[in-house]
This record gives sequence, C-alpha cells and structure tokens, in this order.
Amino acid sequence: MITAPKLRAGIAAAVAVGVAAALAGCSSSSPLDSGSSSSSDSKTIVVGSQQYYSNEIIAELYAQVLEKDGFQVKRNFNIGQREVYLPQLEKGAIDVMPEYGGNLLQYFDKNSTAKSESEITDGLKSALPKGLRALDAAEATDQDSYTVTKKFSEENDVTSLADLSKVKGTLTVGANSENQTRPYGPKGLKSVYGVTVQSKAIEDSGGALTVKALKDGTVQLADIYTADPSIKANDFVTLEDPKNLIVPQNVTPVVSSKVDDKAADDIDKVSKVLTTEALIELNTKSTVDKEKASTIAKDFLTDEGLL
Repeated sequence: MITAPKLRAGIAAAVAVGVAAALAGCSSSSPLDSGSSSSSDSKTIVVGSQQYYSNEIIAELYAQVLEKDGFQVKRNFNIGQREVYLPQLEKGAIDVMPEYGGNLLQYFDKNSTAKSESEITDGLKSALPKGLRALDAAEATDQDSYTVTKKFSEENDVTSLADLSKVKGTLTVGANSENQTRPYGPKGLKSVYGVTVQSKAIEDSGGALTVKALKDGTVQLADIYTADPSIKANDFVTLEDPKNLIVPQNVTPVVSSKVDDKAADDIDKVSKVLTTEALIELNTKSTVDKEKASTIAKDFLTDEGLL
C-alpha cells in the first residue's frame, strides 16, 4: 500500500527528473551555447553577406546552387562591412562570403602594390589567413568609384580624378565611414592626385541616401559602386582613375576549410556566368523592380541552367 507521504515523494521525484531533463534539452539547443554543436550543424555551410543589397544577391546565388547540390545551408546576411564580418570568417562562424578582390587584398596586405586582376589573384594566395581561400574571381566587377553629377562635371570640366585638383572651393565626399581609412580614401586622393577632400559619413554603401546627398549638393563626390543602376538612372559621371588609385574589384568568393571541392565547384559555376552586365541587371531588379534577393537569384540561376 502506498501512503500519501510516499505518493507525494514519488511525484516530487518524477517532477524533478522531468524538469532536469527539460532544462538539459533547453541547454543543449540554446543559440547562446557556443560550446555545443550537433552533427548537422557541423555539416551546414554558413553563407554570409555584407550589409549591401547587391552582395546579398550574390550570396543568395551561392546559397541556392549549394542547396541544389544537396548541401545544408544557413544564411547569415547583412552582417555589416569588412571590419565586422572578416573576423567572423576567420573564426569559422561564416564559411562562404562574396568579396571584392582588390579591397580584400588591401585589407590583409596593407603594403600591397597589386594593380591588375592577375596580381590581385596572386596576392590573395599568400595574404589570406590560414584556413581561408579565394575561389576563382568572376568577370563581374562592382568597385568603389568617385562619382559626380553631370552638372558638376560640365561646370568644372571634370571627367577624371586628376581634374579635381583644379576645382576651387571645398570638396566633400559622401561615403561609408570606412572610406576615411581605405587606401583610396582622403589620404589616397591627396597622395596620388593632390586633391584635398572632406568626408561626410553616409552609411548606406552608396545607396539612396548617398544619391540624394549628391543630387542636392550636400556632397560634391560620392563613393558609389560601379554596378549600381543609380549611376545610369541619374546620368551621373564616374570619374576616371588614370593612376589606379582604386584597384580592380572583381567579385571573389572567399571560403573556409569546411567548403570542400564539390561545394567550391558549385560556387565556381556562379562565378563563370556572373558578368558586370548581368550584375547590373540583377541590381536593377532589386533597386527598381523591388524584387527579393531570393527571387532574383532563383530566376537568374534558372535562366543560366544552374537550378
């Protein structure tokens, strides 16, 4: 016969065991518990992207071709700029990242003198940290550029960065705050072209706010990426760079050691069909047609026979 005290004790013990089991289950699945990882997590390829709509589209291209080939993929998009996501890539928190060759090389090798695409490719082989490698670069480029309005260009007879030195008055550049420390930033303009500029931080990677500031005269120059449809849409003038202050920025996938040859081959398939013209078209679908990155990527890959 079970007495009331014994029954209560048995129930209490059962409850304690249940609570302990529940807590253990919660603990093992907590996203904050960085020390635990399931076998599926260890096989999952994490694809990241910058906080830049075009970079997200490219990352989505990579993610979808990997999924098509049976890989488990986790998307970690809109992380931020290079100073934020590259440490995560080095730690192994991200496995695949769309990058831009010249800027990436200058980030890891401050003394790099590479100016051509081939020199940048060779430089990355030795500059990247252990555990990271750059896959084949795409033909597509989307590089920083100093852009002005057509009115400014015509009134000041400016078509090149070399022409800026003859412009009277203060010149202000609108760009992400990182521009101030980039090799092609204010110091680079001064040392290479003898041009003194002020900086105005506009944290949208050459997006709508930067375009507005350029159009309304808040800034005279803007760092707008060359594959951005806003350049053509607003009849802006991208200034020539005869001394190659800004080095080539071919779209270049950077991957961790988790990415095997099969996965790398999938990503390379994207790079082989990604031209500058194609990238501008993809960007237009985002900025003008307001399509989602996932839809843009799916349609492009389908048209190219990769899905």
